[in-house]
Amino acid sequence: MRVVIGSDGDGMRLKDLVKADLIAHGYTVVDKSEVPAKDFVESTVAIANDLNENVGSLGVAFDGYGAGSFMTATKIKGMVAAEVSDERSAYMTREHNNSRMITLGAKIVGDELALNIVKEFLHADYDGGRHQVRVDMLNKMA
Repeated sequence: MRVVIGSDGDGMRLKDLVKADLIAHGYTVVDKSEVPAKDFVESTVAIANDLNENVGSLGVAFDGYGAGSFMTATKIKGMVAAEVSDERSAYMTREHNNSRMITLGAKIVGDELALNIVKEFLHADYDGGRHQVRVDMLNKMA
């Protein structure tokens, strides 16, 4: 699976930790910020644009609190994203909302929890069915 990641300065250390873990588990990782983006908007837009061009990919944006990247991602047409700080939410946002990106706050989420959140997000599959109505509504909004 192809995973697109990026970060501003506040999320860089956590992004690098998650990146190393993803590579160790055989994921193809596309890092949109080998050096920290000047702003979370820049890194999140780069991730979202890549995801829109590569439909089978999933993404993770890192910043200080996750909120800024989340707000940025949801402004981009075709992007369904969720700010998460626990494993269950990461799994369910993929399963029920077909989220293609999650955002993590490095000042909120610790290392082990971040690794587990990303793992759950990537292991979940979209259920479709009754959930598609909501996903269609979300996609029409932005």
